[in-house]
Amino acid sequence: MSTAVMLTGCAGLDVQSAGPDTAGGGKADKGEVADARKKLADLAVKGRAPKTGFDRDEFGPAWADVDRNGCDTRNDILKRDLEDETFKPGTHDCIVLTGTLRDPYGGKTIDFKRGQDTSMDVQIDHLIPLSDAWQKGAQRWSETKRKEFANDPLNLLAVDGPLNNQKSDADAATWLPPRKAYRCAYISRQIDVKAKYELWVTAAEKSAMETILDAC
Repeated sequence: MSTAVMLTGCAGLDVQSAGPDTAGGGKADKGEVADARKKLADLAVKGRAPKTGFDRDEFGPAWADVDRNGCDTRNDILKRDLEDETFKPGTHDCIVLTGTLRDPYGGKTIDFKRGQDTSMDVQIDHLIPLSDAWQKGAQRWSETKRKEFANDPLNLLAVDGPLNNQKSDADAATWLPPRKAYRCAYISRQIDVKAKYELWVTAAEKSAMETILDAC
C-alpha cells in the first residue's frame, strides 16, 4: 500500500518513466489494451498462497536511496508525480516541501504540504501491494529481487492518502480506483508489473482485470 522503498542494488531504475498517466483521463490506447490482454493471458493462474511469514522487512527498509541520487524513494516519486513542486533549500531539489497532486485514483486535486500532520495526505502506493505479491510468488524470491520489486518506479504511484488506506493490500478483484476513467491504465500497469516479475493472478483477479479491459 503506502510504503515505498529504494535500496542499493537497484540502480538504473528510471524514476521518470512511470508517472501517474493522468493525461487524457488515464485511458489506455488500443495498442496498450491489446498488449495488456496478451500479458494477462500469459500470467499463471493459481490460488493465493498463505500469508505466513510476510513481513514488510522482507522487502527491505523503507525510504533508502537506491539510485544514489541523494533523494529517498518517497521524494523521488513525489518529484515525479506532483506538479509545481517547491523544495527544501540546500537539498539539491530533493526534499519536496509543497506541490499539487492530480490524484489518478479519485480525481481530486490535492495540495501537498510536507509536515507531521499533512504529509500523509499524499501517499506512495505500491500498485501491486507487497503482501499481495508475497502470496503470489514473492515469498520464493531472493532478497535482492524483493528489494527491486519494492523499489521499482513502475509499481509506485503518488495518490490520495485516504484512498490508498482504503485499498490496503487488495487486488483487482476486491478494489479498483473509484475514478472509472483511470481503471484501464491502472489495470494495464498492474499487469505490466505482474508480467515483469512473473507474479501469478487468482481466477477472480484475472476475471476482474478482463472485465476492465473489455470496457477500455
